[in-house]
Amino acid sequence: MITRTLRLYKTSFTGLSVRTWLLSLVMLINRSGTMVVPFMTLYLTSREMNRTLSEAGTVMGLFGLGAVVGAYFGGKFSDRIGFYKVQLITLFFGGLMFIVLGQVKSYPLICVVTFFLSMVNEAFRPANSSAIAFYSTPGNRTRSYSLNRLAVNLGWAVGTSLGGFIAAYNYNLLFWVDGFTNIGAALLMFLFFRPSLKVQGHEEKKEESAAVTSAYKDRIYLWFIFLVILFAFCFFQMFTTVPKYFRDDLHLNERYIGMIMALNGLVIVLLEMVLVFKLEGRRHNLYYIRIGVLVCAMAFLSLLIPGDAKLVTLFMMLLITVGEIVSMPFMNSFWTMRSKHGNRGQYAALYTIAWAVAQTLGPVICSRVADHFGFAVLFIVMTLICVLSAFGFYRLNKLEQASA
Repeated sequence: MITRTLRLYKTSFTGLSVRTWLLSLVMLINRSGTMVVPFMTLYLTSREMNRTLSEAGTVMGLFGLGAVVGAYFGGKFSDRIGFYKVQLITLFFGGLMFIVLGQVKSYPLICVVTFFLSMVNEAFRPANSSAIAFYSTPGNRTRSYSLNRLAVNLGWAVGTSLGGFIAAYNYNLLFWVDGFTNIGAALLMFLFFRPSLKVQGHEEKKEESAAVTSAYKDRIYLWFIFLVILFAFCFFQMFTTVPKYFRDDLHLNERYIGMIMALNGLVIVLLEMVLVFKLEGRRHNLYYIRIGVLVCAMAFLSLLIPGDAKLVTLFMMLLITVGEIVSMPFMNSFWTMRSKHGNRGQYAALYTIAWAVAQTLGPVICSRVADHFGFAVLFIVMTLICVLSAFGFYRLNKLEQASA
């Protein structure tokens, strides 16, 4: 049994390109410093900053708005100047801006710096997504994205668990660590990928002869983006309003919150590659997406279960992690299958924008719902939105089959 399990793990990681592994290493270094965003709401509502949940929601909303702008330009410049340059520039300057944000104490300045930080930081995502697609094949593309997500979540597990301890000691240190890991990732990008630039450019030009259409005219993809926004609107609450609920309503401390959020990343690291290897190609991508979204709906509903706070949060985190594992890798596969090299930046940008729009609207709206109606109402609303999104993915599957 143990031998078979080890063989399955080994097989699920084989067949991926060296460049895919290097991209994931860069991402691992970068995300190991992920500390500011998951603790930003707690930082702003701490005694030191003394801001309300609604004010913190506004800041996180501006972070999302900056991400929308950054994603658009990140995709645009990825198609024009190449994904390598965009990744290098955004990692370096994003790191500098994290450090700057930690030094700002004025609320209006925090809002301004957060917007520009997010704009630079999130321009990295469509470029990185385009790079993964470039260095993978149709047969291993979902696993290539899963390996990248593994790096993200392993870094997330390290960052949030350490971040919980650092936040309990000094919130300002979070900004320094996040900044320097971004800069470190930029250095690795420069060392690993610069020598391949000429080859990459030659291969890109060879593919550009194929006719391409605009992602903004792909109606099925635009509906997909709308449904992703609905889902992401709810999913992002795990990093914004839900931690505050854990601390203020369930009376859990920052260290435990950091550990329970790190569990999300650890479970993904342990299970996602194997699960994707077993599922990839067996069903349509939209089938797995809607199943995962429904599991996330159950996760938010589980927060209404009475009982021991630590057990409830553990159960919720496991559920939402399973939902994430089943849905998100296949979301990436869906958009890459509809794109070509010449418009891949557009498709990647729209996908990133979907998450950024949700990150903009979610904290602003959900923090106000929690303030005025309580967290129980908020969790019911998020459950219903996830169910609606899952039904939408089911209908989209039918629509795509009819148009094929």
